[in-house]
This record gives sequence, C-alpha cells and structure tokens, in this order.
Amino acid sequence: MKIGELSRATGVSIRLLRYYEEQGLLVSERSAGGHRQYAADAPATVARIRGLLAAGLSTRVIRDLMPCFAGDGIALQACVLDHLTTQLADLEARIADLSDARTALLGILDASTRSPAQLSA
Repeated sequence: MKIGELSRATGVSIRLLRYYEEQGLLVSERSAGGHRQYAADAPATVARIRGLLAAGLSTRVIRDLMPCFAGDGIALQACVLDHLTTQLADLEARIADLSDARTALLGILDASTRSPAQLSA
C-alpha cells in the first residue's frame, strides 16, 4: 500500500506517517520508482501508534514497545506491563502536581478579586 492509501485508510496525514517512519514506529519498503510501500498490516500499526500516543506515551517509549504487541489489537505482552505501570504512576503524579497548581492559582485569583474592604475583614 502506498503512503497516500495508508493516509486515507487511517485518517493520518502523510506528513505524520513520514514522521512515524523517521521515529522508527512504522516501516516501509521502497518500490523500484522510490515510492514508499507499506505492508497490509500498516493500518493496524498506525492505530496502535495513535492509541499509545493518546495514552500519553512518547514516540521513544512506543518504539520500544512495538515488538511487544500481543495479537492484532493494542494489548501488549506481560513483559512490558511493568514499564506501562511506571508510565501510569508518572502520569498520575503529574496530574496531582497540576491539581495542586490549579488550587494555588484559584486561591491567588480569589484573593486578588476581593475588594479592599473584604481583604481587611
């Protein structure tokens, strides 16, 4: 399948497909004319990439996970689940930090919008 066909089949831009290839997430062969040719399973690979990106994983982490898929879906082999659990813990810590920052900012805004009479009370 050519890159334009893969783009239409997945809804992912040609530019982004090239980026995935540059990052080692997607593999193509070159035709005699120099055109990229993707395997029949490329749409499933792109769907996996998109799913993992949506889960907040970096392209570096996704590249490391690509050989570990179990079956046709997004499920991964048990050997990498510890890595994903660590990623989840990091994400939850960032969410907690953002929640704390939000609370602090709301406090500043609340204090800043009170009238001078309210502040001295």
